[in-house]
This record gives sequence, C-alpha cells and structure tokens, in this order.
Amino acid sequence: MTMSKKTLANILCSLLLLSPMISHGEILAMVNYDTKPGQTPRREGIAILNIDPDSPQFGKIINDLPLPPDTLSHHIFYNKDLSKAYITALGNGALRVINMKRKPYAIELLDVPECQVGEDMAFTSDKKTWYLTCMGSSNVIVGDAQTDKVKQVIAADSKDTFIRYPHGIGLQEDINRMIVTSTVRPSDLGDAGETVTVIEATSGKVLSTHKLSDKPTPSGSAPVEAVFVPHSNPPMAYVPTMFEGKLWTAIWQVNHHSFDFQAVYDFAETKQGVPLEIYFNQAHDRLYVTTAKPGALNIFDISGESITKPILLKSIPTAAGSHHVVFSPNEKYAFVENNFLNLPEMDDGSITVIDLQKMEKKTSIDTLKKMGLNPHDIYMLPPWHTDDAH
Repeated sequence: MTMSKKTLANILCSLLLLSPMISHGEILAMVNYDTKPGQTPRREGIAILNIDPDSPQFGKIINDLPLPPDTLSHHIFYNKDLSKAYITALGNGALRVINMKRKPYAIELLDVPECQVGEDMAFTSDKKTWYLTCMGSSNVIVGDAQTDKVKQVIAADSKDTFIRYPHGIGLQEDINRMIVTSTVRPSDLGDAGETVTVIEATSGKVLSTHKLSDKPTPSGSAPVEAVFVPHSNPPMAYVPTMFEGKLWTAIWQVNHHSFDFQAVYDFAETKQGVPLEIYFNQAHDRLYVTTAKPGALNIFDISGESITKPILLKSIPTAAGSHHVVFSPNEKYAFVENNFLNLPEMDDGSITVIDLQKMEKKTSIDTLKKMGLNPHDIYMLPPWHTDDAH
C-alpha cells in the first residue's frame, strides 16, 4: 500500500504538534508550607507544584490542600506501595495521611494520642507496619500500616538505654534493627542529645545506646537522621550530627551483631554547618547531604570502598536552610528545598534546581517565597518517586 504525499504531510504535521507535549511534560511534587514568621493571618497547606524546568508550567501550583493553621506540618513520607502519604507535624495532631489512590486528594487526621511532635517514619516491606518517632514525648510509635491504629509504644526502659528527643529513624529489616537518633528538645532546640539508640525492630526492645561525638559529655552533637544504604553488604547507615557538623557511619558487625560507629567527614572542611538530610542516587554509588548554613548540596562518591569513607566530589551552593531533596526520575536534576524550621539565616524559602550532569545550579523555584510562604519538605508524587531509602 502506498502513502500519498498529503497523508505523509498530515502525519508529520501531527508529530510536530505533539512534540512540545512530549518534550515539555511535567514533574509534580508535594511541598508543605506555612506563612513566614510574623505574617498574619497564619496559613498552612500542601502545594502540588510542577517542578519540571523544561515545562512551560514550571513553578506553577497545580493544586493546594489546606491544613489547619496550628498544624506545623513537618515531613512527608510514603508507605511501601505509594498508596498513602503521611504528614508528620510539630503542632496540633502529630500525624495525618493522604490516600494517594483517591482524587481529589484529602488530608485525614490520625489518632495518635501517645505522640507529641511527630518527626520521621519508617515502613516494613510487607506493608504491615510503620514506625513514627515522637520528639516531644520521647518515644517511638508502632502502627498498623493497614488500619493506621497504634500497636505499640516504644519508650525508655532504663536509665542506660533510653530514647530522648527521637528524630531520625532508620530501619534495616535484614538484621531486624532500627537506629533512632537523639536530637534536640523540640520547644527551643536546646538540651541537644549526642546518642543513637539501637532497637530490635520486631519486638521493640531497646538494645543499646551509642555516643556520636569525640567531645566530652554533654557534647550536644545532635545526631539528626539515620539512613541505611539500600542493599549494602554488610548493612550500614549514615548519620549526620547537626550541631557538631560531622557525618558518621554505622556499619553492622556480623560476628558481634552490633554496629561500629565512626566519624568519616567533617563539614567544617568546607566551612559548612548544620548537616541535615541524607539521600542516594538510584545506583547507590552517590551520597547527597544537605547543609543548612549557609546552604549547600554536597555530593559524595560512595562507590566501592568509598562507601565507608565518602569522597566529596562537589559542594554546590543553594540557599540558606537547605534541607530536603528530590530527584527527577532520569536523575538529571535535583530539587533542594531551602528552609529549616523558619530559623533566622536558614529560611530562604526557595527551591533550588541543580543540574546534576553539570553539577551546578540551574535555576530557582520562588513561587512560594514570593507569596510570603516557606516550604518545609518536598516529595515527588508517585509517578515520579524513585527514592528507595526513606
């Protein structure tokens, strides 16, 4: 069968019309926000933003989900099948959830009376259980991931093994262990901790505590996050100390069934402070660490033997308060949310777009900043979500 010139021309014309839609799609992310300190009336919510720098809709708010103005929403986490998004909060109501399978999206408050100041979450691979750290009530809540009902409360069991101001939580199911960080008193960021607590995941038994500082007690190093490297052998996690400004490793000692903790990098070498969040690329041979003051995304090589002694490849300036990060599915871009608890000199309010191939800043998303709003977390919507470490 032959094709006429007119038919061929029509096909080519259609392809040309479709090409902008193909090359300029969208990348959607959830960003929780509130008004900048001192501004009234107070406003909170979750904005769904198009963060694709190659899209004509770049920076546009696609949807806006309001939250009560006394929520103080903090972090966003997905369960294992991405069917639910959980929002932790420092204020009224420690935990909320969004059913990601149902549209329009709606935010539901969960009843977790034993939790004050909800922080981080971890989820089991069988989709049955979640864990929630509660910095205000100094415990870890174990919840049923199907019903979202509380199953257990893990708290201090002696003066030698305790959980004080728990923030970060890393779960490694292969060895049945969790690492929980002792960070700061939530009311004023004072009384900073210096330890991490190791917990048997299935039983909730507190096993041991470990000091993460070489300084005399109380060092106030404030370990903040604990994130395991996916599929590492032996199992290992990275833990940044927020106030001491160092990066630690926790490496599983198979013969002793315990972790060995070592400081492996000092951010003072790059004149940076307040390291916060830990991320990996999909190949797990790059480590990304944000520092809030003055604000940067630090890229480390952790391939091969470098996994235990990360090699800094580049520190890319972002903006004051660099905190959470998401990546485009093709890993061409990183998007860095710049605000840490609305603190002075760490509250820029923008989202920095970094070209990971050139290892430099490409542009900035100032949508919320221009509206007098500060972001607190950024999380890809399920079609673009690739993070397997949180």
